[in-house]
Amino acid sequence: MTKKERVIAAIEGREVDYVPVGFSLHFPSGKEKGEQGVKSHLEFFRRTDTDIIKVMNENLVPDVGEIKTPGDWDKIPSYSMNDGFMKDQIEMVKRILDQAEEDAFSLGTLHGICASAIHPIEARYGYEHVREMFCAHIRENKQPVVEAFKRITDGMCQLAVRYKELGLDGIYYAALGGEQHYFTDEEFSEIIEPFDKEILRASKEAGAYNFLHMCKDHLNVKRYKSYEALTDVVNWGVYETGFSLEDGRKLFPGTTIMGGLANRSGVMVEGTVEELKEAAKKVIRDYGKTGFILGADCTLPTEIPYDRIRAIAEAVRE
Repeated sequence: MTKKERVIAAIEGREVDYVPVGFSLHFPSGKEKGEQGVKSHLEFFRRTDTDIIKVMNENLVPDVGEIKTPGDWDKIPSYSMNDGFMKDQIEMVKRILDQAEEDAFSLGTLHGICASAIHPIEARYGYEHVREMFCAHIRENKQPVVEAFKRITDGMCQLAVRYKELGLDGIYYAALGGEQHYFTDEEFSEIIEPFDKEILRASKEAGAYNFLHMCKDHLNVKRYKSYEALTDVVNWGVYETGFSLEDGRKLFPGTTIMGGLANRSGVMVEGTVEELKEAAKKVIRDYGKTGFILGADCTLPTEIPYDRIRAIAEAVRE
């Protein structure tokens, strides 16, 4: 099987020759986007030899100025593929695909509605403060926030479709909002879920595969159960949440699972190469080869040696 054939077989629940492998990380500042971003991605793929080419997205929704009250969300404009940050991401994707291994399975990172709404103001106020401000604003006067989410969602839908037009096989949808200590279940259902699904639906209708990454700790994975019809692969912090791979198989019975290794602790960063290889093989022995992609809870440490990732890819093919 080619790498792409192997990943698609895993997604479709068919027999694979080897369990496909996919990992990613955030590249160092100054090497994460533009010309340097292209070089960073290509070096990562070449040196790790994983089955999945995942293009990161550091071309974020730009700063819009101060947002201190619910009414300030009116500063969030409409977005299109003509905006600079969108054009920069598309150009990087084009250049990576032009030079990357053709038989690999390719994904474009797409930040979900919650993350995309954080990006314009996160640098100004800090991550935790922004998350708390979200909650306060929707409880005080949710309408301006919802209208801003609508405008952001429209732009992300356009990006999802454009990704597929460029030749990417799918999107890696980075979803926030499922953490139990921010939104209530009711708020998530009303404020986050409809917009997440709109973007995932646009991607699916364009013919792409959807990888749903449910990010952060204190996660209520069950909030995403209804996303299954729009999702081909699910990934979450198994070690952060205590929600096991088997728990995921039960919650998403028709969906391929991706993960198995902790991303920032344990054998992935502390073990020897031999211990790492054995851990990867054990995950596969325990979970099985069908409907599974070996990966990590989330992005790996930026400084991790690439030969450790390559060792995993080689171990599962032995």
